[in-house]
Amino acid sequence: MATPHISAKEGDFAKTVLMPGDPLRAEFIAKNYLENAVLVNNVRGVQGYTGYYKGKRVSVMASGMGQPSIGIYSYELYHFYGVECIIRVGSCGGFSPDLHARDIVIAMGACTNGNYAAQYNLPGTFAPIADFSLVKKAVDECEKMGVHYRVGNILSSDMFYDDANSGMEWTKMNVLGVEMESAALYCNAARAGKKALCICTVSDSFVYPEENTTAEERQTSFTKMMEIALNIAEE
Repeated sequence: MATPHISAKEGDFAKTVLMPGDPLRAEFIAKNYLENAVLVNNVRGVQGYTGYYKGKRVSVMASGMGQPSIGIYSYELYHFYGVECIIRVGSCGGFSPDLHARDIVIAMGACTNGNYAAQYNLPGTFAPIADFSLVKKAVDECEKMGVHYRVGNILSSDMFYDDANSGMEWTKMNVLGVEMESAALYCNAARAGKKALCICTVSDSFVYPEENTTAEERQTSFTKMMEIALNIAEE
């Protein structure tokens, strides 16, 4: 059952898919955490793998960058491959002075400056939120692992290079950080009646720029986030 963007067959994906933005991060998770991992998709180099983690069947596939990209892949996974739960494992820029590089953000809600939800023709403004059961499980994992985390709102921005430099305005509303995908994922999950969660590692700080990480570190060293997501994956 191929789609325009996924070449996998029916049943190739597990019920839970971890979704990093970077294909190299997807490959890293598959090769370092999954047993008997099989490559099930590589259309446009967007690698998708299915294997086993502590006996659970789990998949991981990249989403690419931005809301349109994760919108496509999550829609096809939810609607054509029987996926019930998508957990985004990505990086974000930290707005809060309480967040340092490598801290964890559990995105209970996702603000956006984009227009993804306009397609639903709603008579108002939709508030994209995560599945609460996944939020609770992620919090419990963070507590067990002793990692520093925050739960709250994140900004899904359609702009990486913001000419107006407006990103920090969101701190007035206690938004914790900025990334580029979660609002679209949460919209797709809501419309499909499925589950979604975004877990981000702070890669860059607007408050502590001296802590900013490299591209290689973002690909391979954000392991706590990966382990949290794998531990809460549902079969």
